[in-house]
Amino acid sequence: MVTRAERNASNPDLGVLSGRLLFAVQRELFETLARLGFGDLKHRHGAVLAYLDPEGVRATDLAQLSGQHKQIIGTLIDELEALGYVERQPDPSDRRAKLVRPTGRGLAQMQAADRIMAAMQDRHAERVGEDEYARFKRMLVDITEHQRLAGRPARD
Repeated sequence: MVTRAERNASNPDLGVLSGRLLFAVQRELFETLARLGFGDLKHRHGAVLAYLDPEGVRATDLAQLSGQHKQIIGTLIDELEALGYVERQPDPSDRRAKLVRPTGRGLAQMQAADRIMAAMQDRHAERVGEDEYARFKRMLVDITEHQRLAGRPARD
């Protein structure tokens, strides 16, 4: 009988593969960010930082984009605000709402993270070929979105 560990070593399922990829990307990203002076960030902060725009984003939109609950996003925003990466400002289009906007430190982190992620992607595209990498990304986006929709209840 094959154990789960043996199966996941020789024929990993989608969850194991996606987890391995996520953890490896996070490790490289956050270790490199730490060397660049952003060592106070934690992997969990990526749920906000990955979707943050210079113009600002509402917390509800961050929750939807990241797939996290609003309460979790609110806690992460609180942490990032205390660390000096984001600030809450009134949304000019709706004064009842708040935008989460990057501070100067937040913008610097976003630029550094963009460069790190671009270098990672370039490295993989060079290794497997640009066309093959583009095909892989299209398929991964399709599978990811299909899986995200599969877990949602049907709407009438």
